[in-house]
Amino acid sequence: MAFLNDHYLKLKAGYLFPEIGRRVREFTEANPQAKVIRLGIGDVTQPLAPAVIDAFHKAVDDLTRPDSFMGYGPEQGYEFLINTLIEKAYKPLGVSLKSSEIFISDGSKCDCANILDIFALNNRVAICDPVYPVYNDTNVMVGRTGEADDKGYYKGLVYLPCTEENGFAPAIPQEKVDIVYLCYPNNPTGAVASREVLQQWVDYALANETVLFFDAAYEAFITEPGIPRSIYELPGAEQCAIEFRSFSKTAGFTGVRCGLTVVPEGLLARTGDGETVALNTLWNRRQSTKFNGVSYPVQKAAAAVYSDEGWAQVQETIAYYMENARLIREGLQDAGLTVYGGINAPYIWLKAPGGMTSWDFFDKLLSECHVVGTPGSGFGPSGEGFYRLSAFGDRDNVIEAVKRIRKNLA
Repeated sequence: MAFLNDHYLKLKAGYLFPEIGRRVREFTEANPQAKVIRLGIGDVTQPLAPAVIDAFHKAVDDLTRPDSFMGYGPEQGYEFLINTLIEKAYKPLGVSLKSSEIFISDGSKCDCANILDIFALNNRVAICDPVYPVYNDTNVMVGRTGEADDKGYYKGLVYLPCTEENGFAPAIPQEKVDIVYLCYPNNPTGAVASREVLQQWVDYALANETVLFFDAAYEAFITEPGIPRSIYELPGAEQCAIEFRSFSKTAGFTGVRCGLTVVPEGLLARTGDGETVALNTLWNRRQSTKFNGVSYPVQKAAAAVYSDEGWAQVQETIAYYMENARLIREGLQDAGLTVYGGINAPYIWLKAPGGMTSWDFFDKLLSECHVVGTPGSGFGPSGEGFYRLSAFGDRDNVIEAVKRIRKNLA
C-alpha cells in the first residue's frame, strides 16, 4: 500500500468554502421553500464583456481552420497577451516589465500555491491573520509547519494579526522572515495599503533579503486615488517581490481561468551553499515542466479585456459590483452594525453583533435571513467575531439580502 502525504492530515476540518457549502446544502435540503441568497464565496454573477466574448468566439473559430489552428502554446503565455499586459496594465502605473518576467497561468490561486515549489522548506514564512486560506493551507500541505494549536495557528509559521485595533494593517515583523504574503486590496477585510506602508514593507524586504508574495487580485477595484495597484510602483520592489494578478474578478473569468505572475529577473534567492540564483529562471523551469499553458481562446479573450472597448465594458461591471458594495456597506451601517471594507474592494468585513462567534452569526443569517456569507474565523483566528459579505451578486439579491438582515437585526 502506498504512503500518503501526512501533512494533509494536519489541516483543520474542511477547506473553508466546502464547509460553507455543506452547511448550506443541509439547510436547503431541510428547508426547500427557502430562497437562499449567496453572498459568501466571491464568485462573479455578471456575464463576460461583449468585446471579450467576441474575441473568444473568433479565437475558437481560429481553431477550425488549418491555417490558423493553434496547438501547444508557450508555457509562459502568448506574446500578444504578455505585451498587452506590459503596455496596458503596467506602463500606465509607471512600471516597466520585460516580457520574460510575466507568466500567464490558469489563475492566481494556483500560482500562490505553486510558487512554493521553488522555495526551500526551511524558509521562515509570515502570513497575515485573517488571511486568504490558500496561503496558510498550502504551506501546511508542503510540510513547512507542525500541528496547529488550539487557536488554529500552525507551528512554524509567523502570523501577523490584522485586527480592529490596528486597522487591519499587519505590523512588520520584529524578527527576520524569509517570505511574507501580502494581499492588497485585502481579502477578506477589504483594507488597502498606502504607498508609505508598502514602501516600509519593501524596505524591510530589501534589508532582510526577504521575498514578498504580493497578491493584487483585486487591484482593479481600487477607487481612491493614490493607492498603489502594483507592488512595483514602489522603488526597490523589483528586487524583492513576486506579484500575482487575476482576470477572475477583474473581468469575470472565475470559470474561464486566467491569471498571471510577475517574477522580475533581478529577484534573487540563495542556495543552501549561499550562492544566489534568479527566481525567474526557477519559476520558468517549474512552469515549463509542470504546466502546459493557458488555452489560446482564453488568452485571446484576456487580451480583449484591455482593448479600449473591452476595458470600458469591464469598468462598467466593476462599477456595478462596487455599487453593490456601497449598498451593503451603507445598509448595514444604518442597521447599527460595525462595517469595514467595501470602498476599494468588493468585500465587506463586518463585526458580528452582540459578541457572537463567526459561525454562530453564519448560522443565524442562514436560518433566519436565508443569507449566506463567510465566517471570519475561517480566514484565521484573528477573524473570529467577524463576517465577510461579497458584493459579487445580482443587484436585486443584494438589495433583498440587506433588507432581510436589517429587518432581522432591528
